[in-house]
Amino acid sequence: MIVVIGGTGKTGRRVAQRLAERGEQVRAVSRSTSPRFDWDDAGTWEAALAGADAAYVTYHPDLAFPGVPELIARFSATARAAGVRKAVLLSGRGEEGALASERALQESGLAWTVVRCNWFDQNFSESFFLGPVLAGVLSIPAGEAREPFVDADDIADVATAALLDARHDGEVYELSGPRLLSFTEVAHELSAATGREVRYAPVSHRDYVTELEREGLPAEFADLFALVLDGRNASVTDGVQRALGRPPRDFTDYARRAAATGVWTPAPADRPVATSLR
Repeated sequence: MIVVIGGTGKTGRRVAQRLAERGEQVRAVSRSTSPRFDWDDAGTWEAALAGADAAYVTYHPDLAFPGVPELIARFSATARAAGVRKAVLLSGRGEEGALASERALQESGLAWTVVRCNWFDQNFSESFFLGPVLAGVLSIPAGEAREPFVDADDIADVATAALLDARHDGEVYELSGPRLLSFTEVAHELSAATGREVRYAPVSHRDYVTELEREGLPAEFADLFALVLDGRNASVTDGVQRALGRPPRDFTDYARRAAATGVWTPAPADRPVATSLR
């Protein structure tokens, strides 16, 4: 039995699907499942983990947020007591705040693998920036930052391999796409894939905080963006190649696949377009 925490998320549902296709017994859990898993309610953890041998662990909104390392340490102890032997943790690349959460898992006595990544390609088609892409304007406090955007399918492939093969125990995989892209270049890629203009309009940190507050989202996201977009992640890595023996997927291929699903087809004029980051 493998438990997938955050089983409805961008990577969680992909991991659950891959495991099921391989004939593994999977329990994908979240706040809306039965049994329920809620990071804010430790009373839900034991039932969600009952009978499990391994777990894929994702934390929302981000491992770097205050108090999360303590939660990961408590969760790891609960998992070990429940008989879980191994955990694969989705972590953030370039986030010092996430390192304490990684250490909490690594010191728990469980076998572990850490999968670090930053900007997902799918942020532009699954929540986050879907609304802005539909509206034709990406307003982010990213300046001229360049990022090696990574495909969620690559993340899921690495996590699945780590869950099923002990050769990945004790490994830290930093994942990226095959090239760096600025947000201006991302907008061009999205324009080419959708056949309509999508442009990048950078905003100030202060204006972005105001927008987050208007959307009812944590202002800490603006600080996190400023942190990870300061150039620290402006390099490609070999994590996908090292874990899977193949190169990572490219953003152009992602954009074409996503466009073919119709996800970026604008809604009729009488229907509102969601602009929430989540």
